[in-house]
Formats: sequence, C-alpha cells, structure tokens
Amino acid sequence: MKARRRVVTGPGRSANAPGTRPTAESRAPAPARFVARPVSRGAPAVRPVAIELSPADVDLTVDLGRGLVLPNPIMVASGTFGYGVEYGDVVDVDRLGGICCKGTTLKARIGNPTPRVTETPGGMLNSIGLQNPGVDAVIEKYAATWTTWHVPVLVNVAGESVHDYVEVARRLDGVPGVAGIELNISCPNVGRGGLQFAIDAAAAGEVTAAVRRVTDLPLLVKLSPNVADIRPIARAIADAGADALTAINTLSGIAVAPDRKRPLLGNIYGGLSGPAIKPVALRIVYEAAQVVTIPVIAIGGVTDLGDVLDFLAVGAVAVQVGTAIFADPTLPVRLADELAVECGRRGLATYRDLIGTALPARTGQPSVKGVEYRP
Repeated sequence: MKARRRVVTGPGRSANAPGTRPTAESRAPAPARFVARPVSRGAPAVRPVAIELSPADVDLTVDLGRGLVLPNPIMVASGTFGYGVEYGDVVDVDRLGGICCKGTTLKARIGNPTPRVTETPGGMLNSIGLQNPGVDAVIEKYAATWTTWHVPVLVNVAGESVHDYVEVARRLDGVPGVAGIELNISCPNVGRGGLQFAIDAAAAGEVTAAVRRVTDLPLLVKLSPNVADIRPIARAIADAGADALTAINTLSGIAVAPDRKRPLLGNIYGGLSGPAIKPVALRIVYEAAQVVTIPVIAIGGVTDLGDVLDFLAVGAVAVQVGTAIFADPTLPVRLADELAVECGRRGLATYRDLIGTALPARTGQPSVKGVEYRP
C-alpha cells in the first residue's frame, strides 16, 4: 500500500485555482476593493485608494496538481540547497514554498573532474556532474527527515536512459516525505546517440510519459534553454502527462583558464546560471505559458522581489531561487514575506492576481521567428 502523502493546505481559493494560469478574461483587473476619499462640492474627482491588507490575509498558496499545494510560490532550485538538511541551522525550511533537492540518479555518481565551479559576470558556471549517492541512499538518509517538515520536498531526478528515469521514479513512488518529482531531462540519452532529452520534443514526451505511467506523484519537468523553439517541447511534455513545467535549466557555456591555454573547468563545459540568464528565462516562461495549460514555474536569476514579480507577469505561478542562495541562504524566505507585503499594499487578497499580466491576449510569435531582429 502506498503511503498517504501529506498535503500542505492553505486559505480558501479564488476563482482561478492556485497554480493555474489565468485566462485572458480572468487576467483583467478584478473589481477593485476601493474606498473613495470624500470630496467637497465642485472639487475635482479624486482617484480611489486601495484598501491595504495585512500580509497575513494574503493567500500565497499554489496548487500544482495531484494534491501538491505549496504554502507560497517561492521555492529553492535543485543543486543549490542540497537535500535541505544542510541549511537547517540557517533557514527555517518550513517557511519555504518547496524544496527541489539535489539531482538524484539510479546509481551513485562521483561527479565531474575539478575544477567544477567558477564565477562569471552576473552569474556562475558549474559542472558538478550530478554527484550524488544514488536514489536508494537518498531515500534511506533523508526521507525520514522530510516527513517531519511541512514544506513539500520534490526529488530532482536525472538519468541517461528512459529506464533510468523510470526506475528512480518507481523507487520514489509512495515513499513518505517525497512530495513530488522534478525531471531533469537535460541529460544525454544514450539510446539516441547522446542527444539530450530536453532538446527533442519526441524524446522529452517519451520520458515524461514513461515516468507518468509508473508513479502517481506530482510530476514537474524542467525545460532546457538550449533550443531554438521551446513551444513544441513544452506541449509534448504537457501532453505526456506532466503536472507542471519548470523553466529554465542552465545555459551551456565555458570559461578559459588564466593562462589561456585550456578551458578552466575540468569537464570543459558548464551550466551558466544567475542574473545573467534572467532575460532568457523570461522569454522561455513567456512562450511556454502561452501554449500549455499546466502551471509553469520560473527559474533563472531571481535575486529580489522585482524578479519574482517579473516572472509572475509573464505567466509563472511560482519561482525557484538558485544561484543567489549561495550568497544569501535566507533570501527565499524573505522573498515570500516581501511578496505578501506587496500584495497587501496593493489590496490584493491573493498573489494570483499578479500572474500573466504581461501575456498577450492572443498567442504571439515565438522569438525563433526573428522578429526582434528586424531593422
């Protein structure tokens, strides 16, 4: 018998279920809860003033489907927060919206040769190589601790074949403390000559469908930015049964050693993350949110409340904080508090009124069309 999963519940829902992208009609400004200032006869009309709310009265819950409800839309990204326990003395983990733990594979991996990390202008390159003890060891070492937390923990899963992903998901299914799975499909598919699952719509759909068949856990799939057009890949993943998309994974890049005689990283290539990739992440979230009806969670360069608001505006229902955690592990908790304060200041009873405000009324052309480069 599968263990009963813990569901984080929150205040009552608005007309748009949490975690769903509002329709064009629902994105229109809701009837304002205003109070008009008294004016004297003949005086010019005064604009109404929104009634401010207490942050505690703002609904920040996010419904990602299959019973997975986040207490707020600020999550931590895979690879930046370990398995959560590493930050237990620094952060009150139960104030987070969700934790995506370190990438986990079927068998233990020792990772890539050093050096593995280097700073870049506006970000960092990492080439860790999915170092981890393997799924069985992760379950044995961490799952019991996760059951004592209120914050949902999603296991980030990676593999080199459909079989790898399926077997890891099968072993996680029904494990107490595991609230969901996030598939990292930016991995080489050995069955297709090493082509990444994430850059081919058919392969992305295939691995998503295969995992969906073996688990009832909420399933998130992480999109790669290293593609010309994200839309067919996003649609294929949604059609294959994913409950949500996360976007984006890192961009591929290299750094050069100080002597300029070789690449710096031991594996040559690394993943670029941090503020430098935010415009790319915004574009991909913007395009994906227009072509799927499942929730989209944004990742890429979140460092302050303005970044959170930007991603919500282009259709994200939540964000993951990643690279910025290395400089300030308390940032995600603070962002959740700041979002509640901002909603209260605007008189919004739910943060969901901020979702999709920058999306077009009709699906626009993707950037691959090159329209932004016309003279």
